[in-house]
Amino acid sequence: MKDVNKIILIGRVGADPIQRETKNGVPVVNFPLATRRRLRGEGPEAEVAGEVSEASGEETQWHRVVVWGREGEVCTQYLRKGQAVYVEGSVRSRKFEAKDGTSRMAFEVHADNVSFLGRFQGLRVATEDETEEGTPGVGASGA
Repeated sequence: MKDVNKIILIGRVGADPIQRETKNGVPVVNFPLATRRRLRGEGPEAEVAGEVSEASGEETQWHRVVVWGREGEVCTQYLRKGQAVYVEGSVRSRKFEAKDGTSRMAFEVHADNVSFLGRFQGLRVATEDETEEGTPGVGASGA
C-alpha cells in the first residue's frame, strides 16, 4: 500500500506573502490562505474550530502555506492579499517553543504547485527549457 499526504486548496490570500532565506540561501515564502465552507444546519459541524459567521452560515478555515525556491519568489512578486489562489501540496507538522515557553505544534501546507486565479489565471513559472526557447513565463505552477 502506498501512503498519500496530499492537500488541494482553493481560497484567498490572507496577507501579502513574506519571503525569507534559509542559511544556504534558498528562498522560502509564507502566506496565510483562507478557505470558506457553507454550514448546513446545526450540530457538530457548527462547533468545528474555525471562524463562523452566523449571518452568512459560513466557516472560514485558515491555512499556513509554505512555498520554496523560484516558485516562492514568484508568489512574493505577484500574489497579494485577497487574491484567489489554487494550492496543491502536502501537510506537515512542526513543533516549536512559544514565547511563554510552552511546546506548540503548527500544521503547514508545503506547496508543490501554486496557481493564480482571477486576473492572473493561467500564468505560471516557465521551465528552463521554455525560457531558453523564448516562451515567456510568469506566475506560479509546478516549478
